[in-house]
Amino acid sequence: MTKHSHFMLHKPFGYLSQFVNNQKKRRNKWLLGELHDFPKGIMAIGRLDQKSEGLLLLTTDGKVSDYINSSAIDKEYYVLVDGIISDHAIHKLENGISITVNGESYITKQSKVTRIDTLKPYPIANRKVRDEKHGPTSWISVTINEGKFRQVRKMTAAVGFPTLRLVRVRVGDYKLDILSGEAKPIEL
Repeated sequence: MTKHSHFMLHKPFGYLSQFVNNQKKRRNKWLLGELHDFPKGIMAIGRLDQKSEGLLLLTTDGKVSDYINSSAIDKEYYVLVDGIISDHAIHKLENGISITVNGESYITKQSKVTRIDTLKPYPIANRKVRDEKHGPTSWISVTINEGKFRQVRKMTAAVGFPTLRLVRVRVGDYKLDILSGEAKPIEL
């Protein structure tokens, strides 16, 4: 029986969620392997785009990856949006909204969305996104169990509150509890 390795990683802003760069247009990009000495065959479970940060689970077991990527597992994000988000916008986000996926219209599944006043208990660095003179911002928590390409960003934009910062704080029962750039072995 093969012994698999699993890790929790706090992916920093600016890194790609991959270990190998085979694309000419993506030269000089930061890759996950630069953060830690991971075992051979490790892969990211799901993805966070280059501008997103937070919890990323890693494994050498493809079956575990498929299960965690499935709709059986919730993923929670803290999202800094442009403006003070309205109750109406939160209601629309919770009940499904039309976004574009691969050039086709797609209605998102129901999600849980709440306003948040504090980023605790998660270790989220106070990274400056823009000057206050550009208007107010607000944080929300968005929990989904699907993961279409840039889904949360598309959802908040569709209700008029574009995402300025996106941090995944939870995948299933795993919660972000390490600092940006850190990795630790876990049991899956």
